[in-house]
Amino acid sequence: MSKIVIFSGAGISAPSGISTFRDSDGLWEKYDIKEICSAGCLDWNYEKTIEFYNKRREDIKTKEPNEAHKIVAELKNRFSDQISVITQNVDDMFERAGCKEVSHLHGFLREIRCMECDYIKDIGYDKQDPNKKCPICNGKLRPNIVFFGEMAPMYEKLYKELEDCEILVVVGTSGAVINVNMLTQWADYRILNNLEKSEFIEESIFEEIYYESTTTAMPKIKETIIKKLQQKE
Repeated sequence: MSKIVIFSGAGISAPSGISTFRDSDGLWEKYDIKEICSAGCLDWNYEKTIEFYNKRREDIKTKEPNEAHKIVAELKNRFSDQISVITQNVDDMFERAGCKEVSHLHGFLREIRCMECDYIKDIGYDKQDPNKKCPICNGKLRPNIVFFGEMAPMYEKLYKELEDCEILVVVGTSGAVINVNMLTQWADYRILNNLEKSEFIEESIFEEIYYESTTTAMPKIKETIIKKLQQKE
C-alpha cells in the first residue's frame, strides 16, 4: 500500500505549551525574529542567536508530548512501513512520545551543527557554549535549525515521500510557510486538522476537516487511518 504521510506544524505542539513565533507572548516577544532566525544572523549576531536557542531548549525541557503526539507515535510504530511522519517543528515531542523515524523539515532543536564541516551533535537540553568550537575542524557551531532564507535540505525528502502518498494528514499548520494546497495534489485522500480556518488553505481539497484541538481531532483521524489500512488488507 502507498504511504500515509502525517504532516504537522506548530499547532500539534501548542497543547503541550510550546509557543511559535506568531505568538504575542513568552520568549518570542523578547527577540526580533529577523535578528535570531534569518539567514546571515550568525555572522553578525552570533552570541544573541545562541542565547535565544539556549532559552528555547530550556523551555521545551519541561514540556510533555500531548495526546496527538502519542497517537501519531502509536500509528507510526504499529504501521511503520506505511506511515511517514514529517514535521515543521523543531521540538522533540514526537520522539518523547516514542515515535521513530521523524523527519524534521526545519531542523532539530536538540542538535548543534558545525558551520564548516557539518558535524552534528545532540546536546539534549544543555546550553550551547558560544566559545566552544567543532571537535573535528575547529569551526564555529550553530543550532541545527533552518533559518528564514536558508536552504532546507529535508524538503527533498518531503516531496519524495509524497510521491508514494495515498493519504495525506495535515495537522496544525496554517500553510503560510509551506504551500499545503500544493502538497495535496499527490494524495488520493486528504485530512485537515487546524484550530481554525486559514486563508492559505483551500477547504474543498480535503475529504475530512476538523477545526478543533489536535488532541480531540487525532483520535478521529486515527480511526480513519486504521479503517483505510484494514480495507487494504
